[in-house]
Amino acid sequence: MSLTDTHSSLKKILKDNIRSVKDFPKKGIVYKDITPLLNDRYLLELTSRMLAEPFRGHHIDYVAGLESRGFLFGTNLAQDLHAGFIPIRKPKKLPAETVSVEYKLEYGTDILEVHTDSINPGDNVLIHDDLVATGGSSMAATKLIEKLGGNIVGYSFVMEIEILNGRENLDQTIPFHSILSV
Repeated sequence: MSLTDTHSSLKKILKDNIRSVKDFPKKGIVYKDITPLLNDRYLLELTSRMLAEPFRGHHIDYVAGLESRGFLFGTNLAQDLHAGFIPIRKPKKLPAETVSVEYKLEYGTDILEVHTDSINPGDNVLIHDDLVATGGSSMAATKLIEKLGGNIVGYSFVMEIEILNGRENLDQTIPFHSILSV
């Protein structure tokens, strides 16, 4: 079996363990549930390694994880890349001074915030979330990091929902990595 075949087999194992939940959080949405990947110690480690793989050797100061599922693998990713972790949160969840940005979801609008002292100008930041759908939350995170003077060095996702074209809505000059396409 070749390395490519092995990589494809590992991706299939991960994909087979993502649960689809119809009509959550609202009717018409199919929620992609990653908790089975978190529940199994081997799948957790495999997912973490596959997320870090394309960014090893890059100078990354911080991994910015988007609330809330971006926190789950984002802290592992930061640790694996020897970087700090920045939580990007929903409104009024962070205790110190914040900057915020409003963005569109596939089913409404929302707001994200980050502490104003999270990064210094020129810091290299990898944006991570569990999935990219329309790209709205990742675009909002990009705006927040750039407001603070940070450089976006990559986007990292466990999966992308291809039909929603979120990848195309992100800056095409920035490296994009998603383990799975669903």
